[in-house]
Amino acid sequence: MLLRYMILALALAWAVILAGGWLGWQLLRQNGRILLRLDELEKRPNEVEFGGEDEREGLPLGSDAPEFELPGLAGERKSLTQFRGQPLLLLFFNPACGFCRDLLPKLAGLSLRSSRREEAQTEIPPPKSEIDQSLVTSAAASGENTGRNSFVLIISSGDAGTNRQLFNEHQLSCPVLLQKEAEVAATYKANGTPSGYLISAEGGIASELAIGAEAVLKLLERKVETGRTNAEMDDGLLSSNGAAREERRVDRFKNRSLARSKIKRDGLKAGTPAPDFRLPRLDGRGELALSDLRGRRVLLAFSSPSCGPCNALAPELEKFHRQHPELEVVMMSKGEPKENRAKLKGHGLTFTVVLQQQWEISRRYGMFATPIAYLLDEQGVIAADVAVGVEPILALLIDANSRAREREQALR
Repeated sequence: MLLRYMILALALAWAVILAGGWLGWQLLRQNGRILLRLDELEKRPNEVEFGGEDEREGLPLGSDAPEFELPGLAGERKSLTQFRGQPLLLLFFNPACGFCRDLLPKLAGLSLRSSRREEAQTEIPPPKSEIDQSLVTSAAASGENTGRNSFVLIISSGDAGTNRQLFNEHQLSCPVLLQKEAEVAATYKANGTPSGYLISAEGGIASELAIGAEAVLKLLERKVETGRTNAEMDDGLLSSNGAAREERRVDRFKNRSLARSKIKRDGLKAGTPAPDFRLPRLDGRGELALSDLRGRRVLLAFSSPSCGPCNALAPELEKFHRQHPELEVVMMSKGEPKENRAKLKGHGLTFTVVLQQQWEISRRYGMFATPIAYLLDEQGVIAADVAVGVEPILALLIDANSRAREREQALR
């Protein structure tokens, strides 16, 4: 009898073990499927404006480089067309960015190596589009490189004096053009500094967007060492490995420019109802919907953890938030939660930070750039045109505070 009970108990124990093992296996399989699905969703690219897919970070290879005309350090204006006929690196720079300043000595060293290499080589034929002789004369008088023999074109922010002092200090002779804030960088989808592209001699995008000093240096080093752009080196690789695939990728964007894009890129205007959203809060306290803040004035600031000006703006926003709790500050950031939490902790931010995956909310607000900001009134309507850059955003805050005080005085 005892033996029968022991056998029964043993059988029951094995049944429980087997059932538990089967259940555990099913849970592992289900968890694996969920993880794979989440990974697929995270990696799924954003919609591209021309083909109904997701918007990608950076401009597509083979597309035309957006044209611009900007003043140089000596005040003369130059356009991208004037550098046609030679491959170059278009570098987005900010004197206030520590990574940019650290890049300058290495950039100067690579420029020197490139110059020595050019002197040792045979004479290069003149570019297809001749540079205006008046610009050459003006640049020579100011000591600035015209760009004819340079392989780097820098688009910087800030005032001419600060930039001139910084580049003279590092004896960097490549041409430097000045954008007011980030208007040119926005058209190139370059939302941080330093960042840049290789531009082909024909004026096309010849590399993926390089973000950060290390990525920019890799583009420069490959060009200096080989005398060719990444796109020229890749031609040989593509002919034996995936040429058809790359050709299809380029053909998709053939004869298409940003001017034909249906996506709004210059921001929403004052008087436009602010598009609603619901996104996870970085502090883990659930989600935030813009409609939840109806009845309060809101400053909605778009940011990125890799954006130098954004990092300069963050402590100013925190200071204003502490001094003016009547205005709700909401930062819309992107990227990984870990790096955003490090930024939040580093700056001691106490206002609300929410995360978009890529650019899905930026698209609704009509601008792919950081930092930018919108001021929303109590009804959720945009109260002023978009502010682009640190100084315009701070000016927007001051203006908002002044308007609030005027309203209070009028009510009295």
